[in-house]
Amino acid sequence: MNDIAVNVNGKSRPLTGAPAHTTALDWLRGAGLSGAKEGCAEGECGACAVLLATPTPEGGTAWTSVNSCLVPVYALNGQEVITSEGLGSPDALHPVQDKLAEAGGSQCGYCTPGFVCSMAGEYYRDGREAVVESADEECPVHDGEHGPNGFDLHALSGNLCRCTGYRPIRDAAYALGSPESDDPLLQRLADPAPLPVATAATVDGSRFIRPASFDETLRLLRDEPDALLVAGSTDWGVEVNIRGSRAPLVVAIEHHEELRRLVVTDDEIEIGAALPLSEIESRLGGTVPLLAQLFPQFASRLIRNRGTIGGNLGTGSPIGDTPPALLALGAHVVLTSADGEREVDLAEYFTGYRQSVRRADELIRAVRIPRPLAKVTSFQKIAKRRFDDISSVAVAFALDIEDGVVTAAKIGLGGVAATPLRARATEDALVGQPWNVGTVRAASEILGGEGTPMSDHRASSEYRALMLNTALLKLYSTTVLDNKEVSA
Repeated sequence: MNDIAVNVNGKSRPLTGAPAHTTALDWLRGAGLSGAKEGCAEGECGACAVLLATPTPEGGTAWTSVNSCLVPVYALNGQEVITSEGLGSPDALHPVQDKLAEAGGSQCGYCTPGFVCSMAGEYYRDGREAVVESADEECPVHDGEHGPNGFDLHALSGNLCRCTGYRPIRDAAYALGSPESDDPLLQRLADPAPLPVATAATVDGSRFIRPASFDETLRLLRDEPDALLVAGSTDWGVEVNIRGSRAPLVVAIEHHEELRRLVVTDDEIEIGAALPLSEIESRLGGTVPLLAQLFPQFASRLIRNRGTIGGNLGTGSPIGDTPPALLALGAHVVLTSADGEREVDLAEYFTGYRQSVRRADELIRAVRIPRPLAKVTSFQKIAKRRFDDISSVAVAFALDIEDGVVTAAKIGLGGVAATPLRARATEDALVGQPWNVGTVRAASEILGGEGTPMSDHRASSEYRALMLNTALLKLYSTTVLDNKEVSA
């Protein structure tokens, strides 16, 4: 236990005696670093944001903003963290802090440390100033536009301010220049990020383990199938904070290279289950248009910096955002255990509410998306907020249209049944038919009856069915507007 420690603001701090379920936020505040705050305790407000040193593909470091309320503190063993206190002091403000103060971007100040850390992550982002666009005067912080200095406001999409208003915060972000060459946090980026450290901690009967190797993880899962696997831990943190969950054994797997690969071949795209969504988005670079539409609507940048496809599929939630898109892409899930590996069509993966064919001794290693990709794709998310919200309904389309006729169709649905599902009846109604308004209207009536939507606090069953009914018409109108009309 004495060897388990986190480098916080340049100082090594031991993790002696912390229970296995302790979040980084609670530990930091207990250590006297009270800048990070608990606002929602489920990753929606960003008051708890801190910076984490993460590796870049080039072998350097990036300062990545994360929700400390969701991260197990033991997952930070051997890692490097910067809090708002480590960025600057009252006598020597960091440029981000200085611009926020100058623009009047803080009133009560509760949210300010989180904004500071998220803004600092974007301030140090490599290539930020290569993007020079005029600011959109009509958009609030959450619209994700680039300022004249290349600042992407999507970096702040997970930070909530209840009293200041977003205009002065946006003004502060747009007023930032480039880091000075002697800035120590900038200079730090040239060196490699800390390597993950194998960890085994037991406190009051609860355990946290980060196995040294992938094979060791598989053996551990075989021997202790009740172990709770965590990668981005964005779901784990909610269970701990909101529902009081205390798993006897938590196993961290986000560091395994076997789970972090992204391989593109002529036949398929394989995405590692523990690769953060932000990194997938960056590395794909828009080459999978359906996923490129999905990512900006998936929670916030803070969540995407940790959240993973494996976690989204592993929870089995019927309202996860990635399953509908992956279903439309015809994805397969690669399941691995100590006894071997098997591949399952995602359409056959879910068996019931938060249930799947994955055995207790298996983990999700990757998803495989077959190529070539469909030519006409669309991801539609219906939620109460445009960004950083849970879907009421999610619909993903992937169609091939040749000479005015639909030759192939895959449609993934979320939020309308106990599991994500394929809209098989609608697909059958489209294939072989001309892509025109008559076909679309007829298929839309079928789509509105797919699934078994229920009423809850997000939407009524009638509303969900209506949203399904209009989704295909919306796609059709988009193809017309984009001059892709191919009706007979």
